[in-house]
Amino acid sequence: MVALTPISRKPVGFYVPVVAAAGAFAGLFVGTAQGSGLLGILIGALSMGALAFVLTQVIKNETIARWASVILLAVIGFILGGVPMLVLGVIFGWFFGWFSFWLYEGRYRAKVAPYLTPGQVLWHFAFRVICGAILVFLITPILVVMPLSFNAENFFTFTPEMLRFDPEGYSLRHYKDFFSSSAWQGAVWNSIKIAPAATLLSVSFGTLAAIGLSQQHVPFRRAIMAILISPMIVPLIISAAGMYFFYSRVGLQGTYVGVVLAHAALGIPFVIITVTATLVGFDRSLTRAAANMGANPVTTFFRVQMPLILPGVISGGLFAFITSFDEVVVVLFVGSAGQKTLPWQMFTGLREQISPTILAVATILVVISICLLTVVELLRRRSERLRGMSPG
Repeated sequence: MVALTPISRKPVGFYVPVVAAAGAFAGLFVGTAQGSGLLGILIGALSMGALAFVLTQVIKNETIARWASVILLAVIGFILGGVPMLVLGVIFGWFFGWFSFWLYEGRYRAKVAPYLTPGQVLWHFAFRVICGAILVFLITPILVVMPLSFNAENFFTFTPEMLRFDPEGYSLRHYKDFFSSSAWQGAVWNSIKIAPAATLLSVSFGTLAAIGLSQQHVPFRRAIMAILISPMIVPLIISAAGMYFFYSRVGLQGTYVGVVLAHAALGIPFVIITVTATLVGFDRSLTRAAANMGANPVTTFFRVQMPLILPGVISGGLFAFITSFDEVVVVLFVGSAGQKTLPWQMFTGLREQISPTILAVATILVVISICLLTVVELLRRRSERLRGMSPG
């Protein structure tokens, strides 16, 4: 691929300070873990700046220099903290070796427009770094939970055996507890009974509402839409309290029907939003053509409209299912012990006994959520292809 902008080597005064700044950022985390963040910043900046200079000005051969960087930082990491720090040293060595030559050779300019000023180029990459840092900040708590679920002890922290990657420090005991416990399995079956029923109601009512509100002749469309999606906006504790008082009067409090209806009300806004977004690219002349051919509204809906908006309907249904399956606040208000769902059981485990089985359950839920979101993304791309749009 031809570069957009001719690239050339950069002076030492440019790339060494940039690598030093990246080293200071990495040193902040390492130093904080060792008890001194300020010292980590100082050592990280000086060592990585010096490393960049040696790699590019002394060794010069990129392949040899990058391998030397990996080996050097891996050895230092092993000396300081054993196997875990060795792994971290390998990662840092690979990154800083690549980063030093990426800046030194000027490759960062290869994929940007030639007319961009240095400040615009800086913002181009700074914006991506900021987005990456936000992603890491959001996803790190999830990534920490997953290895902890294999802890052989009843702790919520990494044991010395786990940090040494000792096989004796890891176990599937918490997963065994989850699958063998009657309390946990009862909660799972409650969630399995409630979530699909709530999803079915959400998809049915949400799809009909989205189709109706997409018609231009419907009066007060915006006001009705605002009311229907209000469960997404109103704080959940307020919705739960209101449902509790209402259900207590009509006899639905503490019943499966009440929990299903409550979760359906929370899932309907997701269905409305996704189906409405799908209807934006829908060609309404198709429904008029079907009507001209003698099809009644029901036939037109199932034979013409539904196949084209189906990806949006399924996406909304998946979001509604996730909302119902993960919800805990509303079920605490409108449910009873007989309707204890999986999130409720997790909440109880945290409040009463600090059971590490929660970590295993959380890992399973994360995997399920990732699979469902992958399906949503595939459906979104399919919907855009059906409407003749680019997935990008």
